[in-house]
Amino acid sequence: MRDVIIGVDAGTSVLKAVAFDLEGRQIAAAARLNRYETGPDGSATQSPDRTWSDCAGALRDLAARVPDLARRTAAMGITAQGDGTWLIDGAGAPVGDGWLWLDARAAAEVSLLRERDTDRARFETTGTGLSACHMGPQLSHMQRHTPEILDAAATAFHCKDWLYLQLTGVRATDPSEGVLTFGDFRTRVYNEDVIAAFGLTGRRGLLPPLLDGTSVSHGLTEAAARATGLRAGTPVSLGYLDVICTALGAGIHTTGVAAGCTVLGSTGMHMHAMRPEEVTFDAGATGYVFCLPIPGLVAQSKSNMAATLNMDWLLDVAADLGSELGADVTRADLLRRMDGWIEAGAPAALLYHPYISDAGERGPFVDSEARASLIGLNSGHRFRDLARAVVEGMCLATRDCYVAMGPVPPEIRVTGGAVRSPAVRRVLAAVLDRPVRPSLREEAGAAGAAMIAACAIGVHGDMEACIAEWVTPVLGKAEAPDADLAARYAGMFEPYLAARLALAPVWGQLRRAQD
Repeated sequence: MRDVIIGVDAGTSVLKAVAFDLEGRQIAAAARLNRYETGPDGSATQSPDRTWSDCAGALRDLAARVPDLARRTAAMGITAQGDGTWLIDGAGAPVGDGWLWLDARAAAEVSLLRERDTDRARFETTGTGLSACHMGPQLSHMQRHTPEILDAAATAFHCKDWLYLQLTGVRATDPSEGVLTFGDFRTRVYNEDVIAAFGLTGRRGLLPPLLDGTSVSHGLTEAAARATGLRAGTPVSLGYLDVICTALGAGIHTTGVAAGCTVLGSTGMHMHAMRPEEVTFDAGATGYVFCLPIPGLVAQSKSNMAATLNMDWLLDVAADLGSELGADVTRADLLRRMDGWIEAGAPAALLYHPYISDAGERGPFVDSEARASLIGLNSGHRFRDLARAVVEGMCLATRDCYVAMGPVPPEIRVTGGAVRSPAVRRVLAAVLDRPVRPSLREEAGAAGAAMIAACAIGVHGDMEACIAEWVTPVLGKAEAPDADLAARYAGMFEPYLAARLALAPVWGQLRRAQD
């Protein structure tokens, strides 16, 4: 009996393969580290060949945990980190390493593109504010500086598209990623005026066909079967990008509930499901509109470049200090103490802007020169106060994003590494002044990819039926905000906004002073 659906989620740092039964219950999981390289020029790249090797290895590891997995697998869905550019030649080989969403090399290109007369129309067609992380600016940068790289390429992929090619031999991308940069979210197809706005009409052939994995799948090739240990011909669905699969698995849409969804992982993604005609466009041309794998629905979104990256930075600083004193401590050791520090820290004692990424910020404003800052320090503050301030800053940035899209939704579904912490959830609920409801599912992204595959092979009649069985039963209890704490944070939001507006010219001055 084919009673297993596999979801693969190739994140920036970890690639996971997860087995689910046909009702959405997790059976087992396997993971491989998925490494990337950074450079002084702002580059952040990943080896496509190594990423595929890690994917195949994770699937073999999963087979070791699930008896008779190859025979039992009914289908597989795949998702991966979004944005970036993975160039592939006509023979299917990588043209260099893939550019990641963390890559900052196209920052200057973003500034040039935003100054063009065509940019507002491009924004209102795609719903996407420009950022150095996107394929459009990255291809424009390559066209301007290294056109020979594009000359050698036949197809421009995202990470999951590359893995789909390895699994099935099919070149394609999904509506969420293809339309995000180069299309119209209303029609879910490429838009030639948008492509022209990037100066890429001559490179139109690099864009792969759009494929909706909820209705179309392709069989696993013989070569991929040998690499993964699965059976040739097993149906494989191309999932939507990782944040959408994660939001789907975490409950961005359940029948009759108008909820927001926040994913606090390396980045912060804040979304609200709606009909295309309900989308609003801000004056600053920021944010995203993602196609959802549900007919007639999109997710309007604002995204921070850095969420838990801020916590990682703080813990790395602490680990470095410990190492200097001869203590062998790791980030993981310190992370186990984080809840205690957050709870012990004084609420609203410091103001932290969480713009720690080298690529600056993309939501709810775009500024590649934005940098993190800490305001209000005095001699009485201690590390616990810094820890709480960093988490408060992440949560204030979340509120900043939701407010930029309109009223904060009445309930926020949450997922991602940070919200496993009860202390973080308490701060987030108070800052937003809304109940937060965590997903009890351990691997929401892989689940979303598996849900797309389940629909493709007819396990469920449609995505609404799949959500009712896979998502609704694993939503946790709504956690209401503490009224006193919410009042304190309400008073912090105005100085948070005032300080980031006042610091904007300082970021550029600082960068020029450092050149």
